[in-house]
Amino acid sequence: MARSDSTSRFETKLLRPSAPGDGGSWAFVILPKNVSEALPRRGRTSVEGRLNGTAFAATLEPDGRLSHWLRIDESLQAAAGARPGDLVTLEIRPVAAEPEPEVPDDFRKALAASPEARRVWEATTTIARLDWIHWMTTAKQAKTRTKRIADACDMLASGKKRVCCFDPSGYYSKAFRAPEARSGSLKEP
Repeated sequence: MARSDSTSRFETKLLRPSAPGDGGSWAFVILPKNVSEALPRRGRTSVEGRLNGTAFAATLEPDGRLSHWLRIDESLQAAAGARPGDLVTLEIRPVAAEPEPEVPDDFRKALAASPEARRVWEATTTIARLDWIHWMTTAKQAKTRTKRIADACDMLASGKKRVCCFDPSGYYSKAFRAPEARSGSLKEP
């Protein structure tokens, strides 16, 4: 797998999700395999780039097929003059250093209650923290999330710096995937 810090440039179709979930008018693109392979990791990866020349910073999500997808919000679409169905030009490059992930409130409270877990948490790498948080926040049910937070505190308190048994790419577990694109006319709102 060739990895690079250089900029990748490609054209692709802007897609509308069939079930946007939050009622928003966001869109997405799936990165070509060769572009994804040039990134530093198969899991969530932060990039900076341009959509039709408009600058943005974002975190790519794994698609479960060893590639990535990018959510494009309504404001970036408007600034770039792009609508779902349009062919767009994207330029992306990995950020020099992954930004610190935002620690969810429920996990922050759990860490505050466990000084041993907090000590190990603070000694982990940014990428490891990103994976821990992704593992917790991708739980589909509230009780699973609660269990993962408790398990994370137990594992951290025992000295584990990496979440075990978690495939951040979703490839082996099929835990992640890109949204399904809306069929029919992609120009529809």
